[in-house]
Amino acid sequence: MAFLGSAARRVASAVRPPLSPLCRLSSRAYSSEHTKEKNVPYEKTLKQEGGASSGPTKPLPRSADAVVIGGGSLGCQTIYHLAKMGMTNVVLLERDRLTAGTTWHTAGLLWQLRPSDVEVELLAHTRNVISKDLEEETGLHTGWIQNGGIFIASNKQRLDEYKRLMSLGKVYGIESHVLSPAETKDLYPLMNVDDLYGTLYVPTDGTMDPAGTCTTLTRAASARGATVIENCPVTGIQVRTDDLGVKKVKAVETAHGTIETPCVVNCAGVWATKLGEMAGVKVPLVAMHHAYVVTERIEGIQNMPNVRDHDASVYLRLQGDALSVGGYEHNPIFWDEVSDKFAFSLFDLDWDVFMQHIEGAINRVPVLEQTGIKSTVCGPESFTADHKPLMGEAPEVRGYFLGCGFNSAGMMLGGGCGRELAHWVIHGRPEKDMYGYDIRYIYKNVNYKYNELLNKEYTFGFPPHHDVIKSECLSCRHSVAVFDMSYFGKFYLTGPDAKKAADWLFTADVNKKPGSTVYTCMLNKRGGAEADLTVSRLEAGAANLPLAPQSNGDAYYLAIGGGVAEHNWNHIRSVLQDQGFRCQLTDHSEDMGMISIQGPKSREVLQEVLDTDLSNEAFPFSTHKVVNAAGHQVSANFIKSGEFTLERMGVVYKAKAHLKSPFDPENKRVKGIYA
Repeated sequence: MAFLGSAARRVASAVRPPLSPLCRLSSRAYSSEHTKEKNVPYEKTLKQEGGASSGPTKPLPRSADAVVIGGGSLGCQTIYHLAKMGMTNVVLLERDRLTAGTTWHTAGLLWQLRPSDVEVELLAHTRNVISKDLEEETGLHTGWIQNGGIFIASNKQRLDEYKRLMSLGKVYGIESHVLSPAETKDLYPLMNVDDLYGTLYVPTDGTMDPAGTCTTLTRAASARGATVIENCPVTGIQVRTDDLGVKKVKAVETAHGTIETPCVVNCAGVWATKLGEMAGVKVPLVAMHHAYVVTERIEGIQNMPNVRDHDASVYLRLQGDALSVGGYEHNPIFWDEVSDKFAFSLFDLDWDVFMQHIEGAINRVPVLEQTGIKSTVCGPESFTADHKPLMGEAPEVRGYFLGCGFNSAGMMLGGGCGRELAHWVIHGRPEKDMYGYDIRYIYKNVNYKYNELLNKEYTFGFPPHHDVIKSECLSCRHSVAVFDMSYFGKFYLTGPDAKKAADWLFTADVNKKPGSTVYTCMLNKRGGAEADLTVSRLEAGAANLPLAPQSNGDAYYLAIGGGVAEHNWNHIRSVLQDQGFRCQLTDHSEDMGMISIQGPKSREVLQEVLDTDLSNEAFPFSTHKVVNAAGHQVSANFIKSGEFTLERMGVVYKAKAHLKSPFDPENKRVKGIYA
């Protein structure tokens, strides 16, 4: 076939099959039709050449403690760990054959070092499961190959990052070495090292086999009592509403029967969104085309480590006596209409998109320029807004868990995340700090302009406006500063059992006299810290705050950090549901503003606009009052951090700019006006 170098684009256009009528009319023409003509470069897959059988491979049970949907890496790992933790009345449903969706064509790379200590632990567990535990339990080899891995540093900042990764690896007993260019050349003779600062080499990294791994996982799970059923698509998920109005999973429907269950685990990859819709659960992921090519034989490549060049966004995976070459596109192709019939299938490769990887690959291993392409692999992958998986119990329906959106890292993270997901299902929360993966954290941030905000922030040195930040910090420290904190969560807890709920929820005693504000924590069932927040006890009777609900009994106002508001909301709501407290939790986060005025001169500023005495004696810390500011009623809270808040949205206050301010004598303010 074509050389991977300069001839690749020219020859690829000649060998590309005719576009189907479904291709898009755009500057990039490609086919959304899947094809079964190309095969991934594994010795075996779980694909049946004769086609799928007409019905389920096993009879469906009437009920189960949990039903896992999806027979890819995450589904197999999850049912394995559920069974290993003692929940044996569990069922895995796969619509076709195991690995049929995305897992079967995965590159199967496993890198053990990442900047997050939690992810290092998750990856370490995956490696232990596939390289040791499964073989000991079943006597079967999963196909694990330990050929090592190399991270490329083409600049000093990247090498410094890898040195930090090496230090982190020492904590967890992961052998790694920072190599000079010359040492890298000795290890990998075919590599160009002229432009390198160094590399990070991990001898115990390697490559996983999807078919071998998933087959062994399900056999181990079945041996412990779990049931794995293939050729059984899910057609619906029944949800019931209990007497308190709480939505809960009731059953899973298929064309071949219904399984009563209180728990569903959605591990369906790019099909997870459709499964969410069946139960009224939003799954914020997108499906994309993700590709790699497999080269012809390369002399001298045998037994070489896998290579990851983050700056070039390319990876080189050892494939016997060849290489798989792939990466992450800046202009990916989205799969807008996800097909339910797509199984063991691939897309035609769009060379215009894929060619962006070739320059970096050839620069790193120059022999690729004269190497032919044996096969192309372009399949579906699911990606999320923050490049983190979606895990945990969905906010909308109790008993509906997510284990999807793994951003092409499902094989790597599958073991660790499968164990945490199983722990979540059985014990109500994961064992490790999975906060960044928790769907309750992600749920309100799906439209977060992540790339735009980090465009000028994500650097290895100081940001360009470092001096501006310095002046703002010093102004706050020595005089006064105003912060718009309207992104904070603002909840009201009211109702007949509000006091009982507050006593159960909060570690501190929040039942002080009305007008008090208490900083407190919330704990989980294991006694660990779940969150921190401030709780203000309100006067009973008619509402005296904007939007506050009327309450004849105890009532509380909760102020919570914006980044954790959704997580806190779901934690509190779950406790109210589980304990059966008769009270209401009302969310006014989007309806109310919050302004924080901080600094040693903050009281002086506020005294100019508020109609109340702000002295320590009249208005001590940890208290709140309803006051007037510029003729409008607001709530002011003094809490132990010294924050002062004004609450009101939709009101425009007249202000004028001053050349100088008594609170900023050196006129160092960067922007803003003084009322």
